[in-house]
Amino acid sequence: MNPRQSLEQLLKSNTRWPMDYMFKFIVPAHMEKIARVEALFSEWAKIHRKESGKGNYISITAHQSMDSAEEILKIYHKASEIEGIMAL
Repeated sequence: MNPRQSLEQLLKSNTRWPMDYMFKFIVPAHMEKIARVEALFSEWAKIHRKESGKGNYISITAHQSMDSAEEILKIYHKASEIEGIMAL
């Protein structure tokens, strides 16, 4: 089972929706990429940025209320289209 399938199975086993979910991404420190990551979330998401020691990367943590496993997986799928992004 690949990591995506494991995450999907784990999320679908949760029967308590909606739930607060924490997303964490590391992205190259380019404003366009940072903006694309932040655009994945609603205006109500709590988003925190932290710059790496050398300033080459930005860690983005977002907390958002999610209604289903499918919504969470959709965000991860859209994020995977951003070049250089790492999901944690």
